[in-house]
Amino acid sequence: MSEIKESSYKTDELIAKDIDAYLEQHQHKSLLRFITCGSVDDGKSTLIGRLLYDSKMIFEDQLAALEADSKKVGTQGQNIDFALLVDGLAAEREQGITIDVAYRFFATEKRKFIVADTPGHEQYTRNMVTGASTADLAVILIDARKGVLTQTRRHSYLAHLIGIRNIVLAVNKMDLIDYDQAKYEAIVADYKAFADSIGIKGFTPMPISGFMGDNITTKSTNTPWYRGPTLMAHLESVELDVTADQAKPFRMAVQWVNRPNLDFRGFSGQIASGVVRPGDAIRVLPSGKTSQVTRIVTMDGDLEQAVAGQSITLCFADEIDCSRGDVITLSDQPVQVADQFEATIVWMADEALTPGRAYWLKIGTQTVSASIHAPKYQVNVNTMEHVASKTLELNAIGVANIATDRAIPFEAYEKNHALGGFILIDKMNNATVAAGMIHFALRRSQNVHWQALDVSRETHAKLKNQKPAVLWFTGLSGAGKSTIANLVEKRLVRMNRHTFLLDGDNVRHGLNKDLGFTETDRIENIRRVGEVAKLMTDAGLIVLTAFISPFRSERDMVRQMMQPGEFIEIFIDTPLAEAEKRDVKGLYKKARAGELKNFTGIDSPYEPPEDPELHIDTSKLTPEQAADLIVERLIP
Repeated sequence: MSEIKESSYKTDELIAKDIDAYLEQHQHKSLLRFITCGSVDDGKSTLIGRLLYDSKMIFEDQLAALEADSKKVGTQGQNIDFALLVDGLAAEREQGITIDVAYRFFATEKRKFIVADTPGHEQYTRNMVTGASTADLAVILIDARKGVLTQTRRHSYLAHLIGIRNIVLAVNKMDLIDYDQAKYEAIVADYKAFADSIGIKGFTPMPISGFMGDNITTKSTNTPWYRGPTLMAHLESVELDVTADQAKPFRMAVQWVNRPNLDFRGFSGQIASGVVRPGDAIRVLPSGKTSQVTRIVTMDGDLEQAVAGQSITLCFADEIDCSRGDVITLSDQPVQVADQFEATIVWMADEALTPGRAYWLKIGTQTVSASIHAPKYQVNVNTMEHVASKTLELNAIGVANIATDRAIPFEAYEKNHALGGFILIDKMNNATVAAGMIHFALRRSQNVHWQALDVSRETHAKLKNQKPAVLWFTGLSGAGKSTIANLVEKRLVRMNRHTFLLDGDNVRHGLNKDLGFTETDRIENIRRVGEVAKLMTDAGLIVLTAFISPFRSERDMVRQMMQPGEFIEIFIDTPLAEAEKRDVKGLYKKARAGELKNFTGIDSPYEPPEDPELHIDTSKLTPEQAADLIVERLIP
């Protein structure tokens, strides 16, 4: 503690003599963001408490009171103040606070720190990913009594996957194994074997005791065999390559378009990498439009140069199309643009991944709709074995292909975290369900291009003298979807309208005969039907579809495929008891007998539309009345 006290006295002296000089010195200290992680009860909160206490970074009045209490208890009082601080952190844990990430700020004479205290429980691995996403260094704690555990491997793998290259292996609770050098070295050797297997090229091991303070801020006399630095000395001295992002090509995702008046138009965002100057030739992606930077605008005035990490507004020489989500690059250093990728996915939701289901994918400053294919494999964090898997459960790590609904600018995560990292969001409840890292674009996304055709969809519709539409009938089996859709089509045909009816049973005889009735197969069934319906609207047709389509997210997926206003959702609302009473095909009877699995309304859910364009209550309307109402809605 003598080194810290001496440093603290120097700081106090500087504050007393020249507060402005102190503030200037403090402002220009480097900032290290680090994360503490590991298994449950490895001592993360205790370690953070020790760092805070030994660095004297708690309020002076608290320190004074604690020191006064320490003097009252004599020789055993030296750890009373530290124990009180740790008790406070433990109280948070007992209240459940540390199931989430707790961020704490402290500083020493040499550097400022933000530490993310993450939970060790396996079910909260997602919180560890959150904390690690902005960290420069990871402190992996290991209980010296237990050695390397599964969660140790998982957190190490994730930290390396996210791109953290500074790793400290803190073998904690050495006091509980009597500072046994042999046991410590065995743990380090065990961890090194694992680290080598996942590509960790180096790490800094150290024997510590968070509770007793061994090798935290001062070298411990209990480990004379240890020749390495203390934890604090390492945190203060580890090199941060703050210029690394500046050396990379210029990339800036547009957050918003600034146009306060007709004389000013700028594009604002934070520079992810590189350097930009007035006069630079730029390219906007995905459009590919080019121009030249005329000004770099900030709140403090124009700049002659802006670098990675700065938030700026760029002005261009030309009025080119550029909007939120676009990426600005130098003209001769563009990023890739694609709509299909391979990526590593860390699944963070209690509900498992449903392949084929549409999720929101947020990358950079843009959000697009994306579907996840069945995983290529899942990673066993203990053996690094690639295990076959049809889905991803909570905390699983896997590799899968992703398809977005439109081409997006991106870079591989290992090159640019901002343009290669993404999150997946459930469309129904807006919950974040996964984090991911793009590896590369699939070749087919680069080799397959949209062919421009001379005869447009507008021409097709004009020839038929009608407006294309999709009448999407949804409801329980036996609700009357096919009956009503058939009546509607006959009425439209008599009105010389060009139509086509896609019926659920009929489609499964051909296009979708390879699909079953699992949730994944049902999603794929609706996706294919949606794509067919879209092609038919391009041909100018009025398309009627009669499918149970039980999930809101899939109906919404089809809606997103269509032009605005062309998707008309028609809810054929029939009570389950009435639908089961009709049971024309005998399906409910089989389902009740257990002979038909995954049957909607019995052992598979139906999610009714929340805001359909038309709500048909079959308890109040006959099929003929319902058909008339639908035709009136379509053709006033």
